[in-house]
Amino acid sequence: MEKHRIPASELIINPDGSIYHLHLKPEDLASLVFTVGDPDRVAQVSQYFDRIEIKKQKREFVTHTGYLRGQRVTVMSTGMGTDNIEILMTELDALVNVDLDNRIVKDEKTALKIVRLGTSGSMQADIPVGSLLASEIGIGMDTLMQFYPSLADDQSIAELIRQELGLGFLPYQASASSDLLGKLDKRFFRGVTLTCPGFYAPQGREVRLKPRFEDMISSLSSIESKGKRLTNFEMETAGYYAMGRLLGHEMLSLNAIVANRPKNEFDKNAAKTVDTLIHTALELFVA
Repeated sequence: MEKHRIPASELIINPDGSIYHLHLKPEDLASLVFTVGDPDRVAQVSQYFDRIEIKKQKREFVTHTGYLRGQRVTVMSTGMGTDNIEILMTELDALVNVDLDNRIVKDEKTALKIVRLGTSGSMQADIPVGSLLASEIGIGMDTLMQFYPSLADDQSIAELIRQELGLGFLPYQASASSDLLGKLDKRFFRGVTLTCPGFYAPQGREVRLKPRFEDMISSLSSIESKGKRLTNFEMETAGYYAMGRLLGHEMLSLNAIVANRPKNEFDKNAAKTVDTLIHTALELFVA
């Protein structure tokens, strides 16, 4: 039987042979990928590489690939939000699991290791600014997974959030790679991360517009299921975990905690906290 060829309109390849949004070719990508939201943060990571062999940029997607301690590593920016993560994950997967010359899915699949290095706000008073947190579970408050196959992960925390807020849809729940989590040490808190479709009202912030859900942080922070509680807010983790689970990649989201929402505190040394996260991740994941 002839294999399905993905139409040119569905998998767009640039004239130079690179994939549409990321502007990367398969040879530009290492099997270990660090991701950051801010394009300016790519250089903050790659400055620690022993050498950089590739620098590419398209829109908010900035990519540096090089070597550290003899291991080939990629760092790239994503911009903010799970809509960007959906593009990123689909195109990264295509780079390794689709023959781009003929647009046919490969028989033998490659699993990337993807580690997010991001900033986040704690929703628990006992997780202070300046700390590092690994997301064991991501809960998506957006509707991305309404368009994809159902996740096999336990959805019990997502269901509790739906009930608490009276949502008209079920948030989605997905877990980190156990192998990648196993590489972490005691420098990291572990928690359940709430991925929100915005920075202000979706995370309970009020500037001029009043959020629809009053006391969102206190109501959500009190939710507990099987000994786990919600620990922090951000905007990408659940999208990573859900897409990674469906596509077969190893995912982990690491967070620099730069705000403590119950205490109304922001980290005065946020840049140092982010740099500590970068150093620690490179130490733990690059041999």
